[in-house]
Amino acid sequence: MQLQDILYSQGFGTRRVCAGLIQQGHVQVYDEDTGEMPVDCAQVATEFVADGLRFRVQGVDWPYHEKAYLMLNKPAGTECSQKPSTYPSIYTLLPSPLRLRPQKAAVQGVQAVGRLDQDTTGLLLLTDDGKFIHRMSSPRHHVPKVYEVTVKHPLDDRQVQKLLSGVVLDDDPTPVRAAACEAVSEHHLRLTLTEGKYHQVKRMVAAVSNRVEGLHRSQIGGLTLPLELAPGQWCWLSAADLARIST
Repeated sequence: MQLQDILYSQGFGTRRVCAGLIQQGHVQVYDEDTGEMPVDCAQVATEFVADGLRFRVQGVDWPYHEKAYLMLNKPAGTECSQKPSTYPSIYTLLPSPLRLRPQKAAVQGVQAVGRLDQDTTGLLLLTDDGKFIHRMSSPRHHVPKVYEVTVKHPLDDRQVQKLLSGVVLDDDPTPVRAAACEAVSEHHLRLTLTEGKYHQVKRMVAAVSNRVEGLHRSQIGGLTLPLELAPGQWCWLSAADLARIST
């Protein structure tokens, strides 16, 4: 691919803007074999093998990704919306190229895969792969999600067993069951769900006469939120990470 087309595909602006970045000397490309920078990257039409390419734009390193797959450690007080009503959007935590990647299958830039409430923290997936969003959001796939729940009242075995056997929510007579449930401590519940109903964790906990005081998603499938990824930080997902999500 020509260098300007590579930058365009990664969200650095229109082809004209990308050409300007290159001509003004703001783009450098790492040598695939040595890892060193080539001396001259001022030619718009210079061609590179895009897959595996690493480059630098205005002093910031970027890897080429045909499709973007990210994880974000969502902080409290943020909304999973492009047009937030009260709190800042999670998308303000991402660099502009990720938000401006060209449209793919009706997806412009990276989008959150599902949502977390403004006061819920933890693991959030984002991508510009429409098929991945659909697959992860489909109730047929039952991808387990693990939540660390801080509750107001002390937990007891009766509450845990009721969550495992099933509780009835106010909008559906069919009992909703936790795939796994563990009282880690007196006020810490670890809850695994395979569905994604509205405010499901809070409503399930309320159904056993308790109340959620804090909610954090720690795992999706076999993918665990890294301890070193601080609230508000994001990282690229590897092929191994993607494989863990479905395990």
